[in-house]
Amino acid sequence: MVAPRQKGFGLMKENRDYPALVKDVRRQLALSQEDLARALGVSYATINRWENGQVRPSKLGKAQFNNFCAGMIEQGKLILPHGVLG
Repeated sequence: MVAPRQKGFGLMKENRDYPALVKDVRRQLALSQEDLARALGVSYATINRWENGQVRPSKLGKAQFNNFCAGMIEQGKLILPHGVLG
Protein backbone atom coordinates (compact mmCIF):
# COMPACT_ATOMS: atom_id res chain seq x y z
CA MET A 1 0.00 0.00 0.00
CA VAL A 2 1.32 3.45 -0.92
CA ALA A 3 1.41 6.07 1.82
CA PRO A 4 -0.56 9.24 1.05
CA ARG A 5 1.52 12.18 -0.06
CA GLN A 6 1.56 15.30 2.05
CA LYS A 7 -0.22 18.22 0.47
CA GLY A 8 2.02 20.14 -1.90
CA PHE A 9 5.23 18.21 -1.36
CA GLY A 10 6.97 16.94 -4.47
CA LEU A 11 5.31 19.55 -6.65
CA MET A 12 8.54 20.82 -8.17
CA LYS A 13 10.98 18.20 -9.36
CA GLU A 14 14.67 19.05 -9.17
CA ASN A 15 14.95 19.28 -12.97
CA ARG A 16 11.94 21.55 -13.31
CA ASP A 17 12.39 24.91 -15.02
CA TYR A 18 11.61 27.08 -11.99
CA PRO A 19 11.48 30.43 -13.81
CA ALA A 20 8.96 29.09 -16.34
CA LEU A 21 6.90 27.39 -13.64
CA VAL A 22 6.64 30.53 -11.49
CA LYS A 23 5.71 32.62 -14.54
CA ASP A 24 3.12 30.06 -15.65
CA VAL A 25 1.52 29.94 -12.21
CA ARG A 26 1.35 33.75 -12.06
CA ARG A 27 -0.07 33.95 -15.59
CA GLN A 28 -2.78 31.37 -14.91
CA LEU A 29 -3.79 33.07 -11.67
CA ALA A 30 -3.46 36.60 -13.08
CA LEU A 31 -1.13 37.61 -10.25
CA SER A 32 1.59 40.21 -10.28
CA GLN A 33 4.97 39.36 -8.81
CA GLU A 34 3.96 41.44 -5.78
CA ASP A 35 0.68 39.54 -5.40
CA LEU A 36 2.41 36.16 -5.52
CA ALA A 37 5.09 37.35 -3.10
CA ARG A 38 2.39 38.45 -0.64
CA ALA A 39 0.57 35.11 -0.97
CA LEU A 40 3.79 33.17 -0.28
CA GLY A 41 5.09 35.45 2.46
CA VAL A 42 8.25 36.34 0.55
CA SER A 43 9.51 39.57 -0.97
CA TYR A 44 8.81 40.86 -4.46
CA ALA A 45 12.57 40.64 -5.09
CA THR A 46 12.49 36.92 -4.27
CA ILE A 47 9.80 36.21 -6.87
CA ASN A 48 11.62 38.39 -9.39
CA ARG A 49 14.87 36.48 -8.83
CA TRP A 50 13.10 33.12 -9.15
CA GLU A 51 11.54 34.19 -12.45
CA ASN A 52 14.77 35.59 -13.83
CA GLY A 53 16.71 32.47 -12.86
CA GLN A 54 19.07 34.42 -10.62
CA VAL A 55 18.39 32.12 -7.66
CA ARG A 56 16.53 28.88 -7.03
CA PRO A 57 13.99 28.71 -4.23
CA SER A 58 15.22 27.63 -0.81
CA LYS A 59 13.64 24.57 0.81
CA LEU A 60 11.24 26.86 2.67
CA GLY A 61 10.47 28.79 -0.52
CA LYS A 62 9.79 25.56 -2.38
CA ALA A 63 7.48 24.36 0.39
CA GLN A 64 5.56 27.64 0.37
CA PHE A 65 5.24 27.59 -3.42
CA ASN A 66 4.26 23.91 -3.45
CA ASN A 67 1.55 24.39 -0.84
CA PHE A 68 0.22 27.48 -2.59
CA CYS A 69 0.05 25.67 -5.93
CA ALA A 70 -1.55 22.60 -4.37
CA GLY A 71 -4.25 24.79 -2.85
CA MET A 72 -4.92 26.52 -6.16
CA ILE A 73 -5.11 23.15 -7.94
CA GLU A 74 -7.59 21.86 -5.35
CA GLN A 75 -9.73 24.96 -5.90
CA GLY A 76 -9.66 24.37 -9.66
CA LYS A 77 -7.86 27.66 -10.30
CA LEU A 78 -4.56 26.22 -11.52
CA ILE A 79 -3.61 23.52 -14.01
CA LEU A 80 0.00 22.38 -14.24
CA PRO A 81 1.61 20.22 -16.93
CA HIS A 82 1.49 16.44 -16.54
CA GLY A 83 4.30 15.15 -14.37
CA VAL A 84 4.94 18.33 -12.40
CA LEU A 85 3.32 16.78 -9.35
CA GLY A 86 5.86 13.94 -9.64
